Parts: sequence; C-alpha cells; structure tokens
Amino acid sequence: MPHSVSAKKRLRQNLRARERNRAIKSEIKSEMKKVLASLTSGDVAAAREHFKLVARKADRAAAKRTIHPNRAARLKSRLSARVKAAAGGASTKATKAANTKSEG
Repeated sequence: MPHSVSAKKRLRQNLRARERNRAIKSEIKSEMKKVLASLTSGDVAAAREHFKLVARKADRAAAKRTIHPNRAARLKSRLSARVKAAAGGASTKATKAANTKSEG
C-alpha cells in the first residue's frame, strides 16, 4: 500500500484509468463479436455497419494509447478482409473490370 500522499493519489488515478481502459477494450471486443456474428449469419450489410464502429473505436483507443496503434490497425485489417471475403468479392471484380476498361 502507498504511504505518501502523492503515491496514494497516483493509486487512485491508476484505478480510475484502469477501469476506463478496460471498458474501452471491452466495447471494442463486443463490437468485433457483433461483426463476426453478422458474418456467420450472412448479413454483410450489418457486418459493415458494425465494422465501421469497430474501426472508429479502435482508432480512438489507439489515439489515446489505450491500445497500441499497430493492434488497432491489425484488428481493422483482419476484420476488413473477412467482411470483403463475405461480400463475395463482387466489388473487387467490378473494380478490376472498371480499371481494365479505363486503361484500354
């Protein structure tokens, strides 16, 4: 246990920050589960909406250093790849076709 006044204050601050950080991390994990649940049910539109929330919350947490910025990027990258794969790749095929038409 802390003995000095400043150490006691620091402990109080750390406990408050810990609760705040745990809540933020929990929200991110909950939203990730919603994305994955939407993908397993086949609802790509809902998965995209939940993905936007995950990306926003992860970016905010990374900006505040609650999580590491690379972790936020990794989460977004992995979820984005799953959402795109679930969409069937139709958008990537359309994009490739448009690019080949514009080149030729």
